[in-house]
Amino acid sequence: MTGGEMAIPLSTTRSTLAGHMEAWLQSLLSALALPEYGLSTVFVLAFASATLLPLGSEPAVFGLIKLNPHLLWPAIAVATLGNTLGGMLTWWMGLGAHKVIDKYRHSATHLRALEWLERLGPKACFLSFLPIIGDPLCAVAGWLKMPLLPCTGYMAAGKFLRYVVMTFGLLYIWPSA
Repeated sequence: MTGGEMAIPLSTTRSTLAGHMEAWLQSLLSALALPEYGLSTVFVLAFASATLLPLGSEPAVFGLIKLNPHLLWPAIAVATLGNTLGGMLTWWMGLGAHKVIDKYRHSATHLRALEWLERLGPKACFLSFLPIIGDPLCAVAGWLKMPLLPCTGYMAAGKFLRYVVMTFGLLYIWPSA
């Protein structure tokens, strides 16, 4: 240090950095809540919720549509796209995990589930919209090396149907929700 400089304690630097990070995160979350960013938020949540992460995108879709009814079909389309792409990522993860899962191949439950999936083929991916079992189903489809394009088509159809039924149900059957 030269003559007039003061040392800044490391703890002050950390708290300042934490304050800046918190302010940045808060402004990011506020920006993503704006209607013009709502579709991108729905996409990210739908994508992440189709992976093995325990998330749900339905509240974001419903909230965006409730606040902006004119975004009904764009929100459903974006959520379907994000959720389908997330399902595709899960399919690829399943394909990559093929060797790891292979060691459990001989359990009775595992064999029955595999028989069922192999019998249904890519059509089983239609059920990817189901809670709890849907996302792992995409991973197993990848692990079984089912063809990606037909699996993706069935995933998209199931996920689209879920968003349409869920959204219309919340808007018109239970409008006070």
